[in-house]
Order: sequence, then structure tokens, then C-alpha cells
Amino acid sequence: MDILAFLAAPFVASLILTGIHAYLGVHVVERGVIFVDLSLAQIAAFGTTVAVLAGFDPHGTGAYWMSLTFAFLGAAVFSSVRSHKVKIPQEAIIGICYAVASAAAILAMSKSTAQTEHLKEMLVGNILTVSWAEVRKTALLYGGIGLFHFLLRKKFLLISMHPQEAEKQGLSVRWWDFLFYASFGFVVTSSVAIAGVLLVFCYLIVPSVGAMLYAENIGPRLAIGWTMGTLVSVLGVYLSLKIDLPTGATIVCTFGLVLLLMGLFRGVVKRALA
Repeated sequence: MDILAFLAAPFVASLILTGIHAYLGVHVVERGVIFVDLSLAQIAAFGTTVAVLAGFDPHGTGAYWMSLTFAFLGAAVFSSVRSHKVKIPQEAIIGICYAVASAAAILAMSKSTAQTEHLKEMLVGNILTVSWAEVRKTALLYGGIGLFHFLLRKKFLLISMHPQEAEKQGLSVRWWDFLFYASFGFVVTSSVAIAGVLLVFCYLIVPSVGAMLYAENIGPRLAIGWTMGTLVSVLGVYLSLKIDLPTGATIVCTFGLVLLLMGLFRGVVKRALA
């Protein structure tokens, strides 16, 4: 019972992360900007690093708003470079931003040897230490973001899946892209503080990719993604506690293993049907 009580908050936090990231992952995969979450998360993490060097508590309000400001700057950059008429792919800009933000965070941390543990936490996080207060705050924030996307889902889905059609209808794709990435920034900033950059990336991409193996429509893909994310979260948290491994890294590796098994199972089923 003590173990279950200890795992309750991390488990609920993982469910919340699964819920919002599996949905956003559908947009990210359709847009073909697979590494946007990783890049935006790293930019937000760099903002936290700057806040830490300025003397703020890495889990305090000041660090959060600094991280969010950096995430909004990233959102502005990503929304301004998307166009099918531009020769440079948007994914190239996203990759460059990720590399620069990562290097900048390492350089910043090199000036403070006492903060090397913070750099490790940014990458893999420590979801086991999440408190119920953080869970409630994150649930309220993600609920608001979810409602925002639900009300504007037709425009967001149209721009993600049929951007040229959206332009024909007179929509300002760059403005709607900024709204999407800005809301994305709210999610990523909070997620990185809880789970770290790598785990946030897996929650966003892996369930969506796994769902694409078995479904074409948005509804079934969301159902499969949410189910996969929930089961992997439970298994990853349990294994990390049972084998005494870092929780974030364990869940990331579990995501990779489960995705591999899903791919192999799909191949076996296709050959059997053939």
C-alpha cells in the first residue's frame, strides 16, 4: 500500500501527459515537424537554465515564466518559417534551434559546476518526485489548453493536414501556427519541469507513431495513442521502481521497446492475412 501511495501522483501525472501529448502528437506528425517538441522543449529548458544562473529556483515561478518566454520566442520563430514556397525546410530550422539551445544550455551550465544535476534533470527528468500540487496545477493548465484546441479544432486540423486548402479559404496560416506553437509552449514548459526533455518527446511522438501503424482516422489514432501511453507509463514506472533505475530514462526505453513490438506484431499480422 505504501508503494501504491508513492506511485499515485507520478501515475496520474503520466496520464495527464499522455492525454495532451498524444493529441498534439497527431498534429506534429501530420505537419511533418517531428522534432518540434524536442526543439521547443530544449528551448524552454534553456530558459530555465538562464533563470537558474540568475539565481531563481529551478522549480519556482520566476524560472517558469523565463522558460515560457523562451518557448514563446521559439513559437514565433517556428510559425514564421513555415511555408511550402520556402526552399529551406521548416524541419531544418527546428533542428538548428534544438542544437543551438542544447549547446547554449551546456555552455551556461559549464559556468556553474554546482548545477550539473540540473542539466541531467532537464534531459531525463524525475517524474517520481512530482507532488499532488504540481499534478493539480498541470491538470488545470492542460485542461484549459485542451478546451482551447477543442473549440478551434477544425482550423487547427485543417492547417495541420491541408495547409494549402487553409490558405485558399483565407486563413492566416502563420497566425494560426503561432497560436498552435504558443499553446504547445505552455504544455512543453510544464512538461519539461515534470518529466524532462526526452520523456516529453516520447509522450508526444511515440503514441502517435504507434497509432499510425493501425489506424488512419483521427479518432482511432487518439484512442490507440492514449491506451499505449497509459500502459507504457504504468510499466515504465513499475520497472524503474522494481529494478531501481532512473524513471524518465526507463519510460523512454519502454516506449521504444513497445513501439518495436507493435511494429513487429503488425508485420506478423499482415503476413498472416496475406
